[in-house]
Amino acid sequence: MEALFTFIAKSSGLLVLFYCAYYFLLRKETFFTSSRWFLLAGLITSVALPFLVYTKVVWIEPAPVEVSAANENFSAVSDLKYTQFPVSHHIENESFDINWNYILLAIYIIGFIALIIKFAIDFYSLNTVLKGKKVQQQADFKFVDINENIAPFSYFDYIVYNSSMFTPSELENIIEHEKVHSDQNHTVDVLISRVFCVLFWFNPIIWLYKKAILQNLEFIADSEAAKKISDKKAYQYTLLKITTHESCVAITNHFYQSLIKKRIVMLNKNQSKKRNYWKYYAIIPALVAFVLLFQINTIAQEKERKEVKKVTEKQDPSYVFKIQKNTTDQQLKEMAEDFKKQHNIDVVVSNVKRNTKNELIAIKVEIAKGTENVQTLEIDGDEPIHDSGIAITTENNGSKKIGIVTGDSIEKPMVAGNHVAEVNQKNTSNVSAGAVTPPTPPSPPAFPAGPMPQAPNANFKMPKAPVAPANYKDKAAMAKFEKEMAEFEKKMAIIEPQMAEYEKQVEKLMSQREAIYEKEMAKYELAMDKFNTDMDKFNLDIEKKYGKDSKTYEANMEQFEINMKQHEIDMRQREKDIKQKEKDIKLQERDMKLQERDMKLHERELKRIEKENKRS
Repeated sequence: MEALFTFIAKSSGLLVLFYCAYYFLLRKETFFTSSRWFLLAGLITSVALPFLVYTKVVWIEPAPVEVSAANENFSAVSDLKYTQFPVSHHIENESFDINWNYILLAIYIIGFIALIIKFAIDFYSLNTVLKGKKVQQQADFKFVDINENIAPFSYFDYIVYNSSMFTPSELENIIEHEKVHSDQNHTVDVLISRVFCVLFWFNPIIWLYKKAILQNLEFIADSEAAKKISDKKAYQYTLLKITTHESCVAITNHFYQSLIKKRIVMLNKNQSKKRNYWKYYAIIPALVAFVLLFQINTIAQEKERKEVKKVTEKQDPSYVFKIQKNTTDQQLKEMAEDFKKQHNIDVVVSNVKRNTKNELIAIKVEIAKGTENVQTLEIDGDEPIHDSGIAITTENNGSKKIGIVTGDSIEKPMVAGNHVAEVNQKNTSNVSAGAVTPPTPPSPPAFPAGPMPQAPNANFKMPKAPVAPANYKDKAAMAKFEKEMAEFEKKMAIIEPQMAEYEKQVEKLMSQREAIYEKEMAKYELAMDKFNTDMDKFNLDIEKKYGKDSKTYEANMEQFEINMKQHEIDMRQREKDIKQKEKDIKLQERDMKLQERDMKLHERELKRIEKENKRS
């Protein structure tokens, strides 16, 4: 709503700017055609310019912030303390507020609708005047002689007048005037000014602006008509005579306009000097000022903050050594040496096994600090191991925390395929147990459902082969039999391509559904592998957090068993659905085989009849 009011204010301001420039600088000049384009440009600018906004970005310097190295760790956030203050709740009495924006919008809409109705009535009045009248085409103009007491007017290429009200010389002057209106399409200017009056009816300047446009159009027509008329005084007398006809059509260029004195004055005025053209360019500085004041949107953005760090001790808050399937023995050796040298931690690597591709399939890593055994990571299997590793995190107080990394978490065992990562933890002083959430088993996919292609026998019955007559020498019976055979062959020729097409459609559809189902099953198998891995992690975490003998562990395991039973029920239901789909496919195949068998029986019957015919 605010944007709408801003647009209206800017557009109205531009209209005032152009109207003032015309009224104070151009109104008395004889550059009528230039003034016409100036006034039209003002209307277009008042609508278009408010939408042209230039965005200017101003960069400002940020205030420096001192950050200590110890506070850079994410864990420092937990050290922040907050003080709670009591908040008093005050309930205010409800009051009725008037939304003036909606009231103003409603008033605008009412005025807009009223002027639209007035516009429509004017068009209807014009149509009433022109309807059923005889039109005389001369060159590019259409002349309409009417009987109504209406001032002469033009509407596009129509020139309307009442010849009985004027002498031939007066009528000639009027027609020359209206020809200028029609030839220069002044009706377009009239309609544009009316549209703007409808849109900006609340702005009094737009009505004065419309009056200036219509008055300037009359100056143009008077000036051009006077050049073609030898007797200027007779033309001026004609202007005075037309003032007695007050009735006119609103949306046309009518010969009579108010301020007839100004028209006569402009007819007798000397041509303006060309140096006065500078007045048209006086509007440009005003438009530039408008753009600079209202059409530049300044956005302030802060430059990248430069933190001033107080470094007390250069240290790496975290260090992770990844153990992957392609990790070499030399890298494992260097890892152990690095942990001992930099962190005074003993790492012992043993039970290293590799496959034919030199990929790790088994490894045991024991971590000890001094005489105390901290953690053990042991992976054993037949396939390459998944990523794991050892992580050391430096706390704010300088102490170090050691953990086994499996996947994206710390101090959680890893299960991947047939690999079991077993963690034997002796020292749990640095371990904080968080919330343990059981994993959700994935849902197995369903075989794609949907209708099968319609078999041809749904619309066509299999034709029955005719029976050969007992007496092959009976010519009439044989002729009838041959006729029936010809009809049978025609029917079979229609059904055979349809059956072949039906078989292709079924095979194509089933292959597409099988491909979709296989992809979904592949995704499901991967999801089940992940679920099994997460489930083993969950069991170990529960056991580590609560112990095997705790009631919480038993309750979690009971819930897990319930979930697994439900999962098994779902799997059995999925298997039933798959079997049902296979049964439906087999039924379709059986129907097709039956149809093929019937086809073969018919072919055998035909061959038998042909043999008997040959024998006879």
